[in-house]
Amino acid sequence: MGAGRIERLPFAGGKPMAERMLKFVSVAQGQPDKRPAAERSTDFDEIYRSFAVAQAEQQSSRCSQCGVPFCSIHCPLGNNIPDWLKMTAEGRLEEAYALSSATNNFPEICGRICPQDRLCEGNCVIEKGFESVTIGAVERFITDTAFASGWVEPIRPPVERALSIGIVGAGPGGLAAAMQLREQGYQVHVYDRYDRVGGLMVYGIPGFKLEKDIVARRHLYLEESGVKFHLGLGVGDRDEDGQIAFATLRDRHDAVLIATGVYKSRDIGGPGAGLGGIVKALDYLTVSNRLSLGDTVESFENGELNAAGKSVVVIGGGDTAMDCVRTAIRQGAKSVKCLYRRDRANMPGSIREVKNAEEEGVEFVWLAAPEAFRGEGTVSGVRASRMKLGLPDATGRQSVEPVEESSFTLEADLVIKALGFDPEPLPTLWGQPDLAVSRWGTLRVDHETFMTSLPGVFAAGDIVRGASLVVWAIRDGRDAAAQMHRWLKNTAPARAQAAE
Repeated sequence: MGAGRIERLPFAGGKPMAERMLKFVSVAQGQPDKRPAAERSTDFDEIYRSFAVAQAEQQSSRCSQCGVPFCSIHCPLGNNIPDWLKMTAEGRLEEAYALSSATNNFPEICGRICPQDRLCEGNCVIEKGFESVTIGAVERFITDTAFASGWVEPIRPPVERALSIGIVGAGPGGLAAAMQLREQGYQVHVYDRYDRVGGLMVYGIPGFKLEKDIVARRHLYLEESGVKFHLGLGVGDRDEDGQIAFATLRDRHDAVLIATGVYKSRDIGGPGAGLGGIVKALDYLTVSNRLSLGDTVESFENGELNAAGKSVVVIGGGDTAMDCVRTAIRQGAKSVKCLYRRDRANMPGSIREVKNAEEEGVEFVWLAAPEAFRGEGTVSGVRASRMKLGLPDATGRQSVEPVEESSFTLEADLVIKALGFDPEPLPTLWGQPDLAVSRWGTLRVDHETFMTSLPGVFAAGDIVRGASLVVWAIRDGRDAAAQMHRWLKNTAPARAQAAE
């Protein structure tokens, strides 16, 4: 480069990229407008409004287009975030959608429910004084625009293969695998014990974070792509009404993927733990979501899983606990408290969700853990003790220790246990004693091939890694599908060819 010559950045949309991007120094970080707390706490509609085109372009232009994009590195899917932000800033939305969907089967869902503050946005290299680029809301905007514009077309494989694949579980991992395998031309069948597609995205995550028509839209897309769904059909050890034997699945299909997730709620003991009014988080959220979908649920009608007029205490500090406290507010609870044994900085849930909950009237009781439950027949209070932080434990978070003689009692008519989930004992439930599990009860797989101890049976998602994020389930489903395709080509080359 000659003396005095200025090296210019590439042109984009008629302007040098320096003029189109890197605007974080002049444009403030912004999220879509958020509905006022007093308004949104009365319904289950999503709390964030959608970006307008100009807003999405402006926020995307804040990206610094850094050489080492930490946002992509810290995304489990490795999404090409700087590239589709640049395309959005330039008004090239159809190209942005194509790039976004190349690595993510459900960008519109991840844009809504991923904890961006812990993943992509939380690792943005822009200095904190300028604040990170807004990523999740742009990701959601791109795909919502794509659906509205007719750019999302059903899968039409270039060839149709004779091989059939069965997938157990219609959650994010199973659906992501179904898409990837259908693109390869396999005949894909998805089995789920629920009557709707989506798993926890439908029955575990409230509508104020993910409205259910977003998931239903993907269900329709998959059906139009040729994926066959068998709903209301659980898997067990024998064939009977509402259930198919796992052995039958193996006989019916050339390969099987287990993507059931983990649904067994962790429990808590102590005096009074068996009192009425102490319920599991998933039971509570499932009933609430069913009501939003128009179902009639007896346990809500009789008040058992209805927070209206009650003093509610939610135990736990993860995203499920945040879903529970915010659901209780919307059901008209008298008061809602979240009891968590660590402090705000050490909680596993999204800080953004904590802020939303506080705006809606939830009280957080930090550094407190339950000791016992009080009541006669039905719970009337939670006795807890104060905790103090100690040295970091194996997870890197500070350990907690009880403070002596620090007990106190919280009034409670309804206690919701949001302590996480463990896997169900599938080898026993499915009559498959040779299906190997880890010491935690998750399925044991070869981490390169995703195959279980049973030939031709693969597993992915929470049932392998334990309870985790939707985005990790999508990643695992995609990777498992790629390995299944490789295995089928190698073990059944003749049948893997296109159908005549």
